[in-house]
Amino acid sequence: MRAPRLLAPLLLLALAGAAAAQAPTPLTPGQTVADSLDADDTHAYTVALDAGQFVYAEADQQSVDVVITVLGPDGAQVKRVDASARGPEPFQFATDAAGAYRIEVAPFERQTGRYALVVSRVEPLATTPEGKVEQLVAAYDRPGTPGGVVAVVRDGAVAYAHAFGMADLTHAVPFTPETRTNIGSTSKQFTAFALVLLDQQGLVDLDADVRAYIPELPDFGETVTLRHLLTHTSGYREFLNLLAIGGMQPEDQFSHDRIVDLVARQPALQNAPGAEWNYNNTGYALAAEVVARVTGTPFDDWMDEHVFGPLGMDDTVVKTTRGQVIEGSAPGYAPTEEGAWRFAQDLDAAYGAGGIYTTAGDLARWLGNLADARLGGPEAVAVLTERGVLTSGDTLAYALGLFVDEHRGLRRVYHGGADTAHRAQLAYYPTLDAGVVVLSNNATFDAGGTAEAVAEAFFAEHMAPEEAPAAEAPGPFDPADFDPETFDDYAGRYELEEAPGFVLTFSRDAGRFFTQATGQPQLEIFPTSDSTFALRVVEASVTFHRDADGVVRRATLHQNGDHPALRLEAEAWAPTAEDLAAYAGRYFSEEVETLYTLAVEDGKLVARHRRLGDVTLTPAPQPDQFTGDGIALLNVAFERDDAGAVTGFRVSNGRTRGVLFERFGR
Repeated sequence: MRAPRLLAPLLLLALAGAAAAQAPTPLTPGQTVADSLDADDTHAYTVALDAGQFVYAEADQQSVDVVITVLGPDGAQVKRVDASARGPEPFQFATDAAGAYRIEVAPFERQTGRYALVVSRVEPLATTPEGKVEQLVAAYDRPGTPGGVVAVVRDGAVAYAHAFGMADLTHAVPFTPETRTNIGSTSKQFTAFALVLLDQQGLVDLDADVRAYIPELPDFGETVTLRHLLTHTSGYREFLNLLAIGGMQPEDQFSHDRIVDLVARQPALQNAPGAEWNYNNTGYALAAEVVARVTGTPFDDWMDEHVFGPLGMDDTVVKTTRGQVIEGSAPGYAPTEEGAWRFAQDLDAAYGAGGIYTTAGDLARWLGNLADARLGGPEAVAVLTERGVLTSGDTLAYALGLFVDEHRGLRRVYHGGADTAHRAQLAYYPTLDAGVVVLSNNATFDAGGTAEAVAEAFFAEHMAPEEAPAAEAPGPFDPADFDPETFDDYAGRYELEEAPGFVLTFSRDAGRFFTQATGQPQLEIFPTSDSTFALRVVEASVTFHRDADGVVRRATLHQNGDHPALRLEAEAWAPTAEDLAAYAGRYFSEEVETLYTLAVEDGKLVARHRRLGDVTLTPAPQPDQFTGDGIALLNVAFERDDAGAVTGFRVSNGRTRGVLFERFGR
């Protein structure tokens, strides 16, 4: 139930040894080659291709994790792939020019072992929307691979559907358009719609205090309304992050009642209600609780009777308990390190924020209601899709359970979803009365990106042209022309704005340039212009920005999106052995009812938890602050009394901030 395109690990760095020289081996489509990699090897293959072709290939990582790089006839990088450690590593690309394309196979982090490589499909690039979709999902349309369905909706009905891959690996059941699957946070719009309907009926008031409906929630002196819950502006902590801090494991069962208890134990709001947008599943879990309390009917039953039933969504089910049987459904799957697939348990107590199983056809019926509003009327749809406004006056991109924006000139209403392994995206274009449904039970599937590509394939004639690329500088950039001393303006430490404590350090050694991320190895970077640098072991780059006075104070990491960073002027904090020893002790949080024991081992501060094991804490740039090597203790800030003695620490890990652990038993 993450926000769409929730940030993946911020910098996936990998050591790559010096490539051993090797003449490229010609490769014929359909031909399988097998070989062994030594630590410093890079094996190269060439494939003769025409312009305008679609190419699909696989590397079988038999006993080594490989990194695949595809270079075009001009030597420019076309593709770089390193998604899995073992088993199939599928990759695909399109050709812009005719010539010899080079496929390089290198070991990840200087591993050794065997692999096999085959280019299995070479065909003309599809020109029809349907053909483009089939090529788009080719990597998932294989036997033994979890798959999904892509559907295009027009006038409230499925106009096109393409199912691919498997719904159930145990029984070899293929995915079909009728397969029920978990849509994760795409469920939020249905919970929001329930409260909108109840508001119309006078059973709730969207702008009333949530404590009017759940009185055991704390009074923080500021009113948290139902609308705050639905716009992610309540100030409540994210319950999933709280559970992670408490050491919850995937096998643990968790009841919906516990969420109310967690909020009741929260000592203060994280932000004033309405002042800050913080994507938050807690608010939607509480919203489902409100529906149940004011109607006297369990949330799933009420939704079935008052939303799904009237809309003819007969294949839609709210999952409320672990082990609940949902006929014709697709379980979720995640890859293992060995290259196989494992069953991934759905999140417990997700309903309200997620937990809905449905089909492409039922979601088409829902989009039909956004157009004709036969349930709730135009007023309900207008309330549902009205973007929220912060107390500052800034307008959010979020309405009630839906994002609202423009996609290439077309107004778009959409939401994505991700449970443990299921992925979903539902997008509606009101001016076209058309939409896209993307559903998958594969944890590696990019539902959001796929939905955009499908919309562009089917609705291109209604869209504004793609933005033209920036004008190229005169002639190609030659890295040899880059003056190494220019890098001295960039060298230093930059902290990512969205992840306090995560720092990128940039340095140079004569004419070579390096970056090192918090808790990760140092890697060489390479100039691509006078202010941009690329990593070669992952698809990532960085841009340095000069202010009007010519000073570089900002940088942007480009990896799975753009991530701004601010330069840190102070020297990094380097705690001594005596400094670290001052933190050793036992710490308990009343809020999450859990205990951590901190100790110094081999010159490092380690937090021990009975369920999480050891969490290594790495010093952050600021004194008394550390970053953990896991989601539980992502950022740790110690507190001291007036005498300077350590009294506790506060934990922040994204959507949850400032959870207090107090020291005891000294």
